[in-house]
Amino acid sequence: MERHFEQELQKLKSRILKMGNLVADQIHNTMLALQTCDIELAAQVIRNDKIVDKLDVKIDKLCQRIFALQQPVATDLRMIMSSLKMNNDLERMGDHAVGIASRIESISEYPEILKELEMEELIRQTDVIVKDVINILNTWNTTFVRDIFAQASAIEALSQKITDKILEEMSQKREVIVVASALMIILTQMERIAGYSTNMAESVVFIVDGEMIKHAKPGSLFLNPDTEE
Repeated sequence: MERHFEQELQKLKSRILKMGNLVADQIHNTMLALQTCDIELAAQVIRNDKIVDKLDVKIDKLCQRIFALQQPVATDLRMIMSSLKMNNDLERMGDHAVGIASRIESISEYPEILKELEMEELIRQTDVIVKDVINILNTWNTTFVRDIFAQASAIEALSQKITDKILEEMSQKREVIVVASALMIILTQMERIAGYSTNMAESVVFIVDGEMIKHAKPGSLFLNPDTEE
């Protein structure tokens, strides 16, 4: 029974990492489609969402089966609880990738606006934060967790800067309202992807160190800049 339990835990770890890599690919392709206004690549992201959803269900069922057959404690319990949360976070990140992809066609005729708004850096940062947090999930190395929080804060600040530019454009040029509105929704979804990335980093710390850092006190090594008041 003990050996079977260990095999189930290893299967869970493998599936979470598979989910992470799958979602990272979805977000990478979405960011590339956004940068190049590639409608077909965006459509591919939307089609592939069903693969993410199927794996999401498999992971949930696996966690339920482990709970039903065993009474995990300590590190194993943290792993299972955090896997459920990370699975949900990854599924939501995948949903936001699809949400962005579904709006690319509506902005594809305005590539000059993306350049004027200097979206390239935000697109790059969003892609990077997801790759970095999946790397942490792969290595279970919490050394760079603080960097994830800093990256998320930078994405939020840059997104707000671009939002301000969009609002200014909307006030001066009524003809850009439709594309500007789509871009503002995209910006919000990119921020949320970054936010879920910090959730993932928090979960890895909880698994590895047993430390909950979501509401870390000021001065903590792992303080999330977005939660400081």
